[in-house]
Amino acid sequence: MARLSREIVAAIIIQSGPGEMLRRLSDPYWFQAFGCVLGYDWHSSGVTTTVCGALKAGLKGTERELGLYVAGGKGRAAHNTPKDIERMGELIAASPSALVYASRMSAKVDNVALQDGYTLYHHSFFFTADGKWAVVQQGMNTTTLYARRYHWLGETVSDFTNEPQSAICCEVHGATLNLVDAESAGTRQVITEVAHREEPRWLTAELKKVTLTMPRREYIAASDINMTRLTQSLESLLERRPETFEEVLAIKGVGAKTLRALALISDIIYGKAPSLRDPATFSFAHGGKDGHPYPVDRTLYDRSIATLADAVRRAKIGDREKMDALRRLSSVYTARM
Repeated sequence: MARLSREIVAAIIIQSGPGEMLRRLSDPYWFQAFGCVLGYDWHSSGVTTTVCGALKAGLKGTERELGLYVAGGKGRAAHNTPKDIERMGELIAASPSALVYASRMSAKVDNVALQDGYTLYHHSFFFTADGKWAVVQQGMNTTTLYARRYHWLGETVSDFTNEPQSAICCEVHGATLNLVDAESAGTRQVITEVAHREEPRWLTAELKKVTLTMPRREYIAASDINMTRLTQSLESLLERRPETFEEVLAIKGVGAKTLRALALISDIIYGKAPSLRDPATFSFAHGGKDGHPYPVDRTLYDRSIATLADAVRRAKIGDREKMDALRRLSSVYTARM
């Protein structure tokens, strides 16, 4: 998979540049099809981690030549994403700190600002030498054992906190606190104002009144509100005086429970309710790694690698005949679909 993914990526970059590869990775349909071409089960959540792992392994050592870099991965590798980016910083013209920020914010948005019941365990960050980036990350619901995949494309992100993802893929939908939905603009504004200017002890006093007759809210329970900890969090926010919701979200220590409590303050005290709309719009099946819809034909697989590798090699030395032939074949097949 690493070898074939390398040749496919090389072919795309030679034809259209590394930016096009980022755009394709941010497209959930293309990503899913790419996983199928690489021979992974189309209906398994493992396609995300396996495809990203194959890309990271396959592109290792080709970064300068192809202009595409891969950081992060599953579990501990996800937490090491900033180190991966900084380690490759000397190879790129862009600021590594800006890329690290994009990596951290994309993860925090999907883990904290979007509370959909899925905890991130995989985070792959793709970037180019000039600072363009894309993210493919995945969360798991430990109750249903279903996964949810999140796609980001940096060139379309003008605001990390207002519907920034390019796609979210999942089959099961449930109760969701969506603070990055456009409908949550009022809530984000109130949370920012609360964090910037309100007296923490006044707010916690008001919350104590609310908890006496706790209204039914899909996104919060009485157990979520620890007054001592909430007061400490609010005092920490006031020390920073954040000017925007993005600055609130970026502060270390502002987690899911703090934002749920602030959303309740916005709703109950200020009358600005957050969105509860689940943003997942693309659905894929998930299941076991059982070789469906058919076993991988290793002979054909190796032949495909060899064909692509030869086309890429020839294109690099100026002979584009074979690459053009592959493109024509693709257009004929598409026209017949």
